[in-house]
Amino acid sequence: MGLLVLGSLAGAGSASADGDDVHHQGGAVATLDGLKTFDSARIHTGDGKTKSVSAGLFEMNVQGGGRLQTYCIDIHNPTQNKAKYLETPWGQTSLGTNEDAGKILWILRNSYPQAGDLNALAQKSGAGQLSPKTAAAGTQVAIWRFSDGAKVEAKNAQAEKLADWLEAQAQNLQEPKTSLTLGPNAVSGKSGEKLGPVTVHTDADKVSVAADAGIAAGVKVTDKDGQPVTSAVNGTELYFDVPAGTADGTASLSAKTTTQVPVGRAFASASKSQTQILAGSTESTVTATATANWAKKGAIPSVTAEKNCTAGGIDVTVSNAGDSDFTFELAGAEHTVAGGDSKTVTVPVGEDEAYDITVTGPNGFSERFQGVLDCETQGTPPPGTSGGGETPPSAPSPSPSDDTAGGTTGDTTGGTSGETTGGTTGGTTGGGDLAVTGSSSATPMIAGVAVALVAAGGAAMFFLRRKKAAGQ
Repeated sequence: MGLLVLGSLAGAGSASADGDDVHHQGGAVATLDGLKTFDSARIHTGDGKTKSVSAGLFEMNVQGGGRLQTYCIDIHNPTQNKAKYLETPWGQTSLGTNEDAGKILWILRNSYPQAGDLNALAQKSGAGQLSPKTAAAGTQVAIWRFSDGAKVEAKNAQAEKLADWLEAQAQNLQEPKTSLTLGPNAVSGKSGEKLGPVTVHTDADKVSVAADAGIAAGVKVTDKDGQPVTSAVNGTELYFDVPAGTADGTASLSAKTTTQVPVGRAFASASKSQTQILAGSTESTVTATATANWAKKGAIPSVTAEKNCTAGGIDVTVSNAGDSDFTFELAGAEHTVAGGDSKTVTVPVGEDEAYDITVTGPNGFSERFQGVLDCETQGTPPPGTSGGGETPPSAPSPSPSDDTAGGTTGDTTGGTSGETTGGTTGGTTGGGDLAVTGSSSATPMIAGVAVALVAAGGAAMFFLRRKKAAGQ
């Protein structure tokens, strides 16, 4: 009985932590695999002290196949072990308000790993000699100076020269195209019409398109002329062609391609884990989906949502393609959208806070949106606070250590870890300021409750047996 309760509690916690970010409009979805190629750096904190951190390349596994290399653009936040990451527009991260965001892209395109000839990179930058570890560290240090405004330097002299050169040479470039998104990813209308358009945005040469299983008989994915569509390119407009008389219902379509995700794309975590920026990609599978809702008459709603870093919240847009008003509840308030109109409501969310927003309406209508709002970096922390791989409040706090030799990174990954030197990976984590991830202060309590319940169950079985023996 105790073991069953423990399983239920653990399952509930996992479900809560891994909730689907349903407003994601497409692109690569990946799981963090840890810090792989790195060396040491120092952050100068506001109280005149320095903190040692690891600086270098992370790797991620793409859902559906593929591998990514990324750098951190959120130095004072920790990474969470095996965190799920979503390809995200710059405007929905700290890059959206960063005037130097384009300089980070220049660094990515002109340094390691995109610049694979390290001898040429070392000669060009005056670094003398570079290894993958020192090249990655120098690149990360230069990025932090623009992403976080951090006072940071590489410990290795050659890596520091590379960082200085990259910082001096960087130029502002434009945000790269998405690998694949669909916009909007929800449409509505009356049966007998073509519902849309849903526009394909992609950096790939070609995208396959298909209606999902279970689509109502006669409903097709077409272009604006009603011709069936099975492939698309950037800018293609897709429609759900719903024949007249089709029973009220919904349908969805999927777009899919295998491509190299463009360097410079941001990756935001679906949980609280430091934001990353793409430095390199193998051929990776990326997907996007869109849904349609139709009816013969009445209100016909569709809902989309996206992060609004400028306003500090989530923009929830409710559209009504029907011929009567649609009244819905959102964030404790009631709103009405007239037929043929739409309304956007910004739900305030605090920085670094998880959100769980539900739009409800008549006849059981419900749409749910979950995620974490992470739009800012902390910059150089104020005096008395720790930098680099800070430990999240729920995790055990390691002993701080300035300038002491460290160990390895493995299953617990603190992207800006304390005092690890080199690129070794393993099963344990050493070093002073490394964030302890993938754990929770609730674990001992849950285990204790489970043990108590197991004991209670055993006692109950003992007394029942005693009672049965006495009866016999």
